[in-house]
Amino acid sequence: MSPTHLSGRRYIPANDSAVSLETRGTAYAFVRNLAREVSSGSVDLPCFPEVVIRVRNAFADSSASPERTVKIVGSEPRLAEKLLETARSEAFNPSGRQLTDLRSAVTRLGHELVQGAAMAFAVQQMKDEESLRPVAKQLCELWKKSVAVASICRVVARRTSVSPDLAFLTGLLHGIGRLFIIVRAVGSARELCEEPRLLDLVAGWHASIGKAVLETWGFAEEMAEAVNDQDAYERRPSNAADLSDVLIASVILADSLEAPDPRTIEMNGASAFQTIGLSEQDCAAILTHAERQLGSLQDALGCN
Repeated sequence: MSPTHLSGRRYIPANDSAVSLETRGTAYAFVRNLAREVSSGSVDLPCFPEVVIRVRNAFADSSASPERTVKIVGSEPRLAEKLLETARSEAFNPSGRQLTDLRSAVTRLGHELVQGAAMAFAVQQMKDEESLRPVAKQLCELWKKSVAVASICRVVARRTSVSPDLAFLTGLLHGIGRLFIIVRAVGSARELCEEPRLLDLVAGWHASIGKAVLETWGFAEEMAEAVNDQDAYERRPSNAADLSDVLIASVILADSLEAPDPRTIEMNGASAFQTIGLSEQDCAAILTHAERQLGSLQDALGCN
């Protein structure tokens, strides 16, 4: 049987006539090897700033003091500048309260949002790397979508017992598997970088690869599981909505933001909406609220 992959909410046969057999074979071999690699606990992500992982490790260490995090962030002036910029932004400081020192920025944002700002810094640095210029546009588009998903996640989470900040960070990182695939394609399968349907070709793998990356980096298991479940529209409903439900619904809602008016939200077949208790009217209100925030979030965390 020919393999299939998931694109959006459709399963696409691997013998799609728009893509040559050679390209399909190269993409399949490439992503299969990546999946094997990350499953073994190895995450080789070229040009990814090491300081971002150091920040993550500091937060994962319960014995680490806030001063340690501030010291790590301060060791990279560009990251420190990004963190201060984020903490001062309208999205995270609507009162306009003055903020001048790094410790106050870390305290104001909290663990999840500091890590989100660090990821924004990482994507910006990767985009500007000469070696990654062939995929700079794809990286920006992916990050723009991730910010939109994160914005919606935070609003949806408030209708559940899930932490809005945790949901926000999960939304930002939901595409880490795609990012990993895009960046590694530059060095391992460069001919795929120019394939406009690269992400469609490897769509069936990105969630499991993303889960493995987050596990290797030491993120919470519920975050890794949610990233793995993001395309599991028919997962069995639970008694209480969890982070996976929040992410699944938010990804679908973010997809609808890209559709022309009048928008249609494809709720059918996605049990997350039922588990959370979201009606079509609720979804429309969530999108309206998220859109109001999106401009300031893009300014704070966007990829220029």
